[in-house]
Amino acid sequence: MVARERNLQSDGGNRQQTVSHHQPCTCLVSHMWDPSTDLLHISNTFQQLHTSGWYWGAISAAEAKIALQDAYEGTFLVRDSSHPHYMLTLSVKTCFGPTSVRIEYNCGLFRLDSSSPALSSLLSFPSVPSLVQHYVSNGQRQGEGELEEDEAKSWESMTPKGDAVFLKLRYPLHKPQAFPSLQHLTRLVINRHAPSPTQLPLPGPLVLFLQEYPFYI
Repeated sequence: MVARERNLQSDGGNRQQTVSHHQPCTCLVSHMWDPSTDLLHISNTFQQLHTSGWYWGAISAAEAKIALQDAYEGTFLVRDSSHPHYMLTLSVKTCFGPTSVRIEYNCGLFRLDSSSPALSSLLSFPSVPSLVQHYVSNGQRQGEGELEEDEAKSWESMTPKGDAVFLKLRYPLHKPQAFPSLQHLTRLVINRHAPSPTQLPLPGPLVLFLQEYPFYI
């Protein structure tokens, strides 16, 4: 993947990063927002993150850098943000080494944080795993040449300029103490290949198990 935008806020580092995007955000948020909905969205996201195995919790930017230092480019993890105004941060190994990008939350939606005027056009997602999966999927499609014509043109324009850095999300880095179970790894495979668990000839409890984590990352 590559995310695209400008002046992406770096969490725990001194330089601002640039990411790219190719689709506008189409999410509209009501002015009347129930705070209890925030609690539901945030608790669901953290439950999914704990299940994922690549959520590292309260580690610092320096600790994330050490964990990613010898990893392949595109290896990533999600951790708690050290900034008081943000909950989470995406740390990823780039071609220039590990870097971190804050994840913004607003009214039930998550997106990568940026100080660029183009922030309003960034895609937003109902959970952090869905955000991560989107960018991983786009990176895989771009690498395999499967993007549509309009999308391909957008990818062609994603050439780093100045301090810009490609953020390619490819491989989740699992926390050693939270490596996924065999059941969860099987669920990831099923989610990758099955359009919907309800269409599978499975008992109800297994369908619910798949729906608890509807991602393949």
